[in-house]
Amino acid sequence: MKFKKEYDLICVGGGIMSATLALITKLLKPEMNILILESLNNVAQESTAAWNNAGTGHSALCELNYCPENEDGKVSIKKAIDICTQYETSKQFWSFLTNKGLLENPSEFITSVKHHSWVLGEENAAYLEERFKTLKEHFMFNSIEFTKEISTMKEWFPLIAKNRSVDEIMAASRIDRGTEMNYGVLTEKLFSILKNEFNTPVYCNMEVLDIDPDTDLDWTVEVKNLKTKKVHQLEAEHVFIGAGGGSLLLLQKVEIDEKEGYGGFPVSGEWLVCKNEEIIKQHNAKVYSKAGIGDPPMSTPHLDTRFIDGKQQLMFGPFAGFSPKFLKEGSRLDLFKSIQFDNIPSMFGAFWHNLPLTKYLIEQVLMSKEDRMDSLRKFVKDAKDEDWEVVKAGQRVQIIKKDEFEGGKLQFGTEVISSKDGSITCLLGASPGASTATSIMLEVIEKAFPELVNSSEGKKILKQIVPFYKTKVTKELFEKELEKSKISLGL
Repeated sequence: MKFKKEYDLICVGGGIMSATLALITKLLKPEMNILILESLNNVAQESTAAWNNAGTGHSALCELNYCPENEDGKVSIKKAIDICTQYETSKQFWSFLTNKGLLENPSEFITSVKHHSWVLGEENAAYLEERFKTLKEHFMFNSIEFTKEISTMKEWFPLIAKNRSVDEIMAASRIDRGTEMNYGVLTEKLFSILKNEFNTPVYCNMEVLDIDPDTDLDWTVEVKNLKTKKVHQLEAEHVFIGAGGGSLLLLQKVEIDEKEGYGGFPVSGEWLVCKNEEIIKQHNAKVYSKAGIGDPPMSTPHLDTRFIDGKQQLMFGPFAGFSPKFLKEGSRLDLFKSIQFDNIPSMFGAFWHNLPLTKYLIEQVLMSKEDRMDSLRKFVKDAKDEDWEVVKAGQRVQIIKKDEFEGGKLQFGTEVISSKDGSITCLLGASPGASTATSIMLEVIEKAFPELVNSSEGKKILKQIVPFYKTKVTKELFEKELEKSKISLGL
């Protein structure tokens, strides 16, 4: 393992974000000198790994938290349009790589699985119908179907519709073009392109200890080889911190004003995973429901068909857990290390104004397997304990940021923090992260390398990579690109 003395860009973390950033940057300027550092012994082992994330191609086709109800009873779809646009942007990037012959066998990471929303009760059914009517009018969602008929639900998701009585009030919607994603496999493929086509190495078992400003506008990245224990000092013009939950602790060591006030709250996840092949075969769908009253958006229950390691899986959840670790392979001291003088007001404010969330997390942590099975039985009435097992998912760190009114606010989603000159950027947050990686990393490139995206050559390349980039998305453009990526990715 031979380090160069200086790099144009060092990416910390071997997940989907670093892979996407490095690859787009290389496509824009192949001579860029890029290094990726990962502390585990392989890439895509933390938040990007298939069992550690939800695997839905998050495109707002079924996730109800992207369509909040306003006080007047109308449903807002603004966020749904944003999320859908971002996911289609990611699909365009993967299609581009596939058409260039760089990304092989897309069926290994993306599969067509229909996306459904399903709710119980009169009030929820009225909301779902209002959402359906609003989405139907927009070209991105005009193929949506809606039903209150049990007979139709038996066709859409027989496992859930089984043993239902006719007097149960239910409603469901469906969009055919939904996808299931294995981001772990995709990330491995992206790193393989970087290594084989662009001579960009990923060094594993490398822990970044510190990032310090250097005299001549560069950054010194202090890296420890976890196998040999040797410490290296590397110079980089730009640094990207994309280490999942571990990003916050590293950002706090960086001397920039923009990090002030940021905190994080770790939430672990668990799934109920089906072990019975007969039951797995009965459900080929993603079915999302509504979070309970007062529950956070991340608690939206769903019964999910997944394809992991070439095998169809069925999982239900997520259930929240608590661990003070910021990464699955992190330290139990992570949360305590993250509390600093400048973020105490944010942390306390967020805690005080989110007492229902604290209560929700405590209840989730105290849940037994039987309690979890009772939640599942709202979806699958005759679910048997012996057919399901509890499997640990990944760690997420919810962002807490300064708020002038509340002291601190919990942020759901992802956020890019960067120095004024864009030479150091950091990604914090969780869902819908991986699905929107391409859009988020384009934002990072705009901050870090404005000269690349603003040059006429850069603009031309970006238009080829992602036709939606800096363009008003019209019905014609949307449908044209949707069809193109459908063909390229074999959907």
